[in-house]
Amino acid sequence: MATGNPTTGTGPTRVNLALGGGGARGYAHIGVLEVLEERGYEVASIAGTSMGALVGALYAAGTMHDYADWARGLTQRDVLRLLDPAFRAPGAIRATKVFAKVAELLGDRRIEDLPIPYTAVATDLTAGREVWFQRGPLSPAVRASIALPSFITPVVIDGRLLADGGLLNPIPVAATAATPADMTIAVSLAEEHLTGSASAAGPTAATAPVTAPLAGHELGGLRDNELIRTVTGWFAGIGDEEVDEAAEVIAPAPDDVTGVGVAGFGPAPMGMRTVQVLQLSVEALQAAVTRFRLAASPPDLLITVPRAAARALDFHRAEELITLGRARATAALDGEPPPPWP
Repeated sequence: MATGNPTTGTGPTRVNLALGGGGARGYAHIGVLEVLEERGYEVASIAGTSMGALVGALYAAGTMHDYADWARGLTQRDVLRLLDPAFRAPGAIRATKVFAKVAELLGDRRIEDLPIPYTAVATDLTAGREVWFQRGPLSPAVRASIALPSFITPVVIDGRLLADGGLLNPIPVAATAATPADMTIAVSLAEEHLTGSASAAGPTAATAPVTAPLAGHELGGLRDNELIRTVTGWFAGIGDEEVDEAAEVIAPAPDDVTGVGVAGFGPAPMGMRTVQVLQLSVEALQAAVTRFRLAASPPDLLITVPRAAARALDFHRAEELITLGRARATAALDGEPPPPWP
């Protein structure tokens, strides 16, 4: 059903989209965009972080549906084969194989030549600042934005050590503000982060956009093999009860706890590994940042996806997560409560 412009009564409703990060849950963005297309909305601009940057780039380039068809066909074994462990680099995988299909679909497009204004958000780890890519080659900008710490190796572009934009801006609403539109829609892939009231205090002034350079290279360095085996173990089907010798239970036994008035610690969840602790730590930090960002730049409509819907690396579940994104978008646009999960 086509949606008329609420301001003029004619033409499609123009929307600015801010797409958040969340690993494989980012497939839900595809479902959201499918629903917007079907209802006749016109996307005026897209800003994305991590998987939001990836899906947003594919949509702006006109190749999202090709990517969705490819992703729907991936099995868990296929995803395992795509992993390229980074044995001597600061991340579990280099993501060269994982990103190859995306790079193929994006080609040599430049951001300023896209038919839709687009922003990829990354984090300059050395400067501790947010970086907006709004010009320059598209593929390197997306690769920088998806470099989730501990999972995917960061990249060096124009002398900047760049990683996942979600560290400082999980849902980049402000990056769409320069484009005139009828409404702004934000998509969060971590619904639990938004529970409770958001802080009234806003973040510091946004970093000025920077130009994406022509090329970059991956940063080398030492890497702990335990993390690599843990990540690949996920895709090999290792269950929680099968803690291999590479994994380390993080909780001390009660007898090991010392100190006056300190209660004994309980055991860690069965099978919890270093990579999961790192992921939970990053998500806890992103929860606070998300609330601050949305308080400072609230969207007109917020579509949420439960964090429990998928693990960050469940890239073999595209069909299920795209369907979830469709259901969540439909409910939000119709003014209805989101369907329960699961």
